[in-house]
Amino acid sequence: MEKKMNHKSKSIHDILPIDLIHIILLRVPIRHVARLKCVSKLWCSLISGPDFAELHFRQSPAATTVFLKNGAMAYLVNLDENDASQKEVSPPFEKKPHSDFEVLGSCRGFILLRRNPHFLVVWNPLTGFSKRISHSHIVRRLKYHGFGLSYSKNLHGFGYDASQDDYLVVVAYRDYERQEDQLECLSFRTNSWINLDAVLPSPLDWFDHNSRGLFLNGAIHWVPYCLKDYRDAILIFDLKERTFSRISAPEQLLISECPFPCLALLGDCLSLYCDNYGSHTTQIWVMKEYKVHSSWTLYQIPCKAFQPLCLSSNGDIIGKGDAFSDKGGYLIYNVRGDLLKPFKNLYCPIRGADAVYTESLLSLPSDIKDKDKKKKRKKNYM
Repeated sequence: MEKKMNHKSKSIHDILPIDLIHIILLRVPIRHVARLKCVSKLWCSLISGPDFAELHFRQSPAATTVFLKNGAMAYLVNLDENDASQKEVSPPFEKKPHSDFEVLGSCRGFILLRRNPHFLVVWNPLTGFSKRISHSHIVRRLKYHGFGLSYSKNLHGFGYDASQDDYLVVVAYRDYERQEDQLECLSFRTNSWINLDAVLPSPLDWFDHNSRGLFLNGAIHWVPYCLKDYRDAILIFDLKERTFSRISAPEQLLISECPFPCLALLGDCLSLYCDNYGSHTTQIWVMKEYKVHSSWTLYQIPCKAFQPLCLSSNGDIIGKGDAFSDKGGYLIYNVRGDLLKPFKNLYCPIRGADAVYTESLLSLPSDIKDKDKKKKRKKNYM
């Protein structure tokens, strides 16, 4: 009887080695990891460790979380076919109530937002961390004869330079004071803006409405709003080399029938999609091997105005259907274009999704420095 009592009193730490517990925690879906900190001091220490967030992010499946803005509020919709869910979140703006805002990009669990014309906000919805960034010097140069110009007529992107462990905000704009195009980059590690000498595409207005860049493979990607030629159609900015380059869209893309393309990230593959007005379908071109032109692969979705968002665990395409047809809401299509099933009871606005990203517990370099400073202060007071 005494032996049984002793056996029952053993904790999981007595049964499993710490290394095995660490491996198990790395496999827990990120949405459930935070609450596991409350299990014990050991688990809290493992999850809060400096390497845990990075290791968990690297092992996470491809992005399935959709960020949707709805006026002043926002929704996080998880499109995991086995565990779909949604929740309302409040963006981290100082003034309440919130007014409308823009989503300018996403990267490694962070979302770049703009509401106040002079400030940007980087936010991790999972951890709640946010950082406000001033770019008033850029806004001043966008004004001409007293009239504010549309910010969407400039390129902007948000990405990560692994070689420097640094997050970067990239903004290309027309300086109407100097009558020339400018390219500036904000480094979170140095917390400063840098003017870059890279040759900019001309004219910048070609990217109107598609000015928000897509981050993939250490680079930010844009495609013109109105495509006129498949050659050199996609613009790329390498965050490590700080240089621009281009790749071509598939030559089979019929510009006359699909003139307004958009970019998407499906799994780890760059994708180009557009409505085919002739056949009332959506063409999705997936580049199976990055920068290998011959790897462009076509998928025809029998639904007009379909917005591909992510891939299921089986490699099927999950997206948002046309809100004004019988194929509205979130849908799953297989590679043959067969409708597999719709997602039910999830919020789905008429307008498109604002960002698709992978949730994370990651911190920005500046946030890590701030934590280190606080720890040093505590030691000094002790």
